Amino acid sequence: MPIIEVNGLVKAYGGRPVVDGVTFTVAEGEIFGILGPNGAGKTTTVECVEGLRSPDSGTVRIAGLDPVADHDRVTHILGVQLQQSRLQPKITVREALELYSAFYPRPADWRPLAERLGLTGKLDTRFAELSGGQQQRLFIALALVGSPRIVVLDELTTGLDPRARRDTWQLIEDIRDSGVTVLLVTHFMEEAQRLCDRIAVIDRGRITALDTPAGLIGRAAASTVISFTPSRPLDEPELAALPDAGSVRLTGGRVEITGTDRTVNALLSLLARHSVTAGELRVVSATLDDAFLDLTAPGTQATDPTAAQEA
Repeated sequence: MPIIEVNGLVKAYGGRPVVDGVTFTVAEGEIFGILGPNGAGKTTTVECVEGLRSPDSGTVRIAGLDPVADHDRVTHILGVQLQQSRLQPKITVREALELYSAFYPRPADWRPLAERLGLTGKLDTRFAELSGGQQQRLFIALALVGSPRIVVLDELTTGLDPRARRDTWQLIEDIRDSGVTVLLVTHFMEEAQRLCDRIAVIDRGRITALDTPAGLIGRAAASTVISFTPSRPLDEPELAALPDAGSVRLTGGRVEITGTDRTVNALLSLLARHSVTAGELRVVSATLDDAFLDLTAPGTQATDPTAAQEA
């Protein structure tokens, strides 16, 4: 059984649906990402998963439990790092970790967590005296201290410097390797591409795509962009006829073609046949940024949630 099941989730405010029929499942031990523009319905979806909001219709199950009706039981399964959180200003890092540990029957040892997240030197520092990045790292530790089967991380690396962000990514990979399921909400495409096994893209309250990072990148309008300056002119229709070729642009003697790996291989064969050399050859693969922009562009139609789940 999937450890998280969301089926036909609908949540509206003032008569306007913010989440409109969202359906997905998350397998145990998976890092599942949720991406989407601001206001797309990501946070509301996750808050329904956490049991902080009740769906207007549809169902949510966490290890078979209703996160609203079975909230007390779910809190022992689910660790949460919220996008916006606060603690009592005078509480120290040590006191917060000890307090949260006391809430759980089998808490993790918070000391290695504090060391891994760079908090060991701040154990006696009050919350109000921590920097924004240090506060964020503390909340990650608090989400993990209960030894949860699932952890929800909402914009977990916001405010972290590049080194701390990459250290946190390694921590999340280690957590997944220990068997913990991770539900990750992020707007960092590099983060999602590195960490996630699968990603749901939510736009205007609906899932527009659900696939692996590589699968989403493969859906980008231009998976690969090839540009070069030929040693002599080439026939434009012949370039346009290359396998998987999209647009072909000739500007100032330079050629730019959008396509796939098949296009690259066919182009190299074409150049060899015509004894043409490619000066300043550049082959740039699409990224998750490219796929995200295509999938959330104005006029993009959401896929049927059930079909998306099967993608």
